[in-house]
Amino acid sequence: MKLLFDDRLERSNVPARAGALRFEYVGNPFQLLKLRTVQAIYFVQQYNVPRPKALLGDEHFKKLLAQIITVRDLSPKDAFKTLYISAAGSDSSVMTRLKEELAAKTGLAIADEEGDLLIRVRKTKDGDGWETLVRISPRPQATRAWRVCNREGALNAPVAYAMNVLSQPTDEDVYLNMGCGSGTLLIERMALGEVKSIVGYDHDPVALECAGKNIEAAGYSEIIKRRQGNITDLPLSAKSVDVITADLPFGQLVGSHDDNLTLYPGLLNEAARLLKPDGRMVLVSHEVRLLDSLLENSANWKIEQNLRISVSGMHPRIWVLSRKQ
Repeated sequence: MKLLFDDRLERSNVPARAGALRFEYVGNPFQLLKLRTVQAIYFVQQYNVPRPKALLGDEHFKKLLAQIITVRDLSPKDAFKTLYISAAGSDSSVMTRLKEELAAKTGLAIADEEGDLLIRVRKTKDGDGWETLVRISPRPQATRAWRVCNREGALNAPVAYAMNVLSQPTDEDVYLNMGCGSGTLLIERMALGEVKSIVGYDHDPVALECAGKNIEAAGYSEIIKRRQGNITDLPLSAKSVDVITADLPFGQLVGSHDDNLTLYPGLLNEAARLLKPDGRMVLVSHEVRLLDSLLENSANWKIEQNLRISVSGMHPRIWVLSRKQ
């Protein structure tokens, strides 16, 4: 982030709600659309008013319209076609009128569900006023344009990007994604730059077909290779891989806990065979106790980082591992 924003981004002194980070930014706002480890970014304005009805007043309404214009200017013309207000009492007469007034001034249609222009209206955290949050993109930034094929339990793209950052990527990496599924980790690795070679293995031909569609949509068909194989016994030479990543089955939407009792130790053993002595491995899983237990007793793996994350109401972890010498 420092390379992208230099000294123009600072953490805000305004308290943030759980799962959010407030920051103040001075610079080219288009840069914000490049952030890949966020779910969504909102432009926030506060109003020292007791009730949201005051937003219909001339001064505050003009302020809200200016906020919307700033956001719309970040995207191509006609990128925003619908608007939606998310607020407590969103069907109240006040919110209905606010939607209608905004639609009339912006030329956007009112959406029944989350629209392109998403506006959140809520009390400030200290309860002394109200604030409007306008999402800066027509879709959440976590929603990637390349995802034309989705599978149940597919990895969240910002998590995949973060995992690849944690792998300390270089353009000389021989990169292996074990259990590649719909290709999220593979595609998000390419977003970080060049790689010497990159391949994903999965036992499921349907998953590989889905990954192929996403990889093609992302423009990496000539670079990313897909192979069918058992990830606990791959046809690769020992100590031939620089980086291994894996989104391990959580044992809920995908796989089962009983299957993981066999799969997890098998994958760790095979990864230890394949990884170069100075290689890096990054895993994500919700099977925290199982994986912690296996790593604690492992003769092969050293835990460099163990990071708790939140995804869709779940709290999996990311493990950054190195080989024990």
